[in-house]
Amino acid sequence: MSTTSRIVLITGATAGIGRVTSLHLARVGHRVIASGRKEGELGRLAAEARAEGLQLDTVALDVTSAPSIEAAVQSVATLTGGHGVDVLINNAGFGVLGPTSEISDAEMRRQYETNVFGLMSVTRAFLPRMRERRSGRIINVSSAGGRMTLPFFGVYNSTKYAVESLSDALRYELHGFGIDVALIEPGVIRTSFETTAVSNLSAFASSPYGAAIGNYEQMSKKADRYASEPIVIARAIARAVGARRASARYVAPRSTNLVLWMRAILPTRVWDWAVRKLAYLDARGLGLAATAAPSPAKTLVTEPRRKAS
Repeated sequence: MSTTSRIVLITGATAGIGRVTSLHLARVGHRVIASGRKEGELGRLAAEARAEGLQLDTVALDVTSAPSIEAAVQSVATLTGGHGVDVLINNAGFGVLGPTSEISDAEMRRQYETNVFGLMSVTRAFLPRMRERRSGRIINVSSAGGRMTLPFFGVYNSTKYAVESLSDALRYELHGFGIDVALIEPGVIRTSFETTAVSNLSAFASSPYGAAIGNYEQMSKKADRYASEPIVIARAIARAVGARRASARYVAPRSTNLVLWMRAILPTRVWDWAVRKLAYLDARGLGLAATAAPSPAKTLVTEPRRKAS
């Protein structure tokens, strides 16, 4: 795949990384088809693109709905004269944080439906035309949390671990058809994701993790000061779209590599200790009263009496 203009479909384009990436790709010369569930937001995105003279179309798409996906495939075929897309960017996803043992099955399934099953459903829908042309590229937006797990992110991180594994398998399986598969692994990015993700934490205030969660919310606000802007990820995605041969993974911002490197070289015991301290998951952070360890019971040992000879 050369660096010429490509027809790019991106999911989850109504906010955050998806919205910024849609405009950035259009600005660098690609024909963008931005998709999402919120038609009002898609309309505003299209209006902004028109005001700049950009080539950007919009298509309604709910990645968890089979009829919506099928309708999007037909809309894209119409927009592209039957060609389909050169590049599919699976960006739609969300996370709701909380203690892993306390998150309900329903909430787990909701995250998997979008982040994993939705991603695969959209991929299957747009693959046939790529296979026919023996050309195409799939870019899956994962997370640095797809390579390391953090407290309260257990369910969300597990969906991204799944995306990483599925993408690796697709990369092997689709190479012979001339289709590249690349992963984008964002670090801490300033979007509405964090606000949405932590908004549910108060529901766990009465759980055994209540004290830690109260402190964690404060830590999260402080961490936001060091977050990067979404354009950093948009540029990484643009590199993956335009590269002659896409890399398997793009980590952004590049400083995130330092954290991944530390996770790889530190002994697990040391890493675990540091993460527990940062997440207030030690005894003090959990609000557990210090109790003295019980003394081992003393056992009286007596010598057996010898029988008189």
